[in-house]
Amino acid sequence: MALAWLCTKGLTLSPEPSKPRRNCIFCQAYSSNRDAFDIVWEDTDFLAFRDRQPASLHHIQLIPKVHISSVKKLTKLDANMVRRMESIGNDILDKFQVPLTHRKMGFHIPPFTSVQHLHLHVQALPYTSYAAQLKYPVARGSGSFDKGFSWFVEVGQTIRILDKGSTVGILPC
Repeated sequence: MALAWLCTKGLTLSPEPSKPRRNCIFCQAYSSNRDAFDIVWEDTDFLAFRDRQPASLHHIQLIPKVHISSVKKLTKLDANMVRRMESIGNDILDKFQVPLTHRKMGFHIPPFTSVQHLHLHVQALPYTSYAAQLKYPVARGSGSFDKGFSWFVEVGQTIRILDKGSTVGILPC
């Protein structure tokens, strides 16, 4: 079963993950069409490759090797998986010698996603253009909300939202 490798590593996922899907371009990155991707990092659970239309000097997509459609499908059970993704993203940026102050990692929230497979944007700032920067807005939360109204959520915001037992959405959460 697709969840077995996550459970043995202390990473428990909600029931949504599934085997690679033929019609998912990111599933093909770790199954049938690896040569079409510029892979920069890989282990048995995750794969990282360069974005085809980078918004910054180093713009990496980090994906789990199971099909999860989006950040909206994650639950509290997935918080440790997202923590691991954050750690891997930081390790990749360390290899590129990116200062901590020039790092941004997060997820787009449907319907503002181009690929329906969970992927963490791992970026070394600055952005290549103002237009590129507009695609990754961070809305700070206030009061009991960890994020405000936005179609992008930083990885730390995601972890805090999941830890509370909430789910990620475009509206404040």
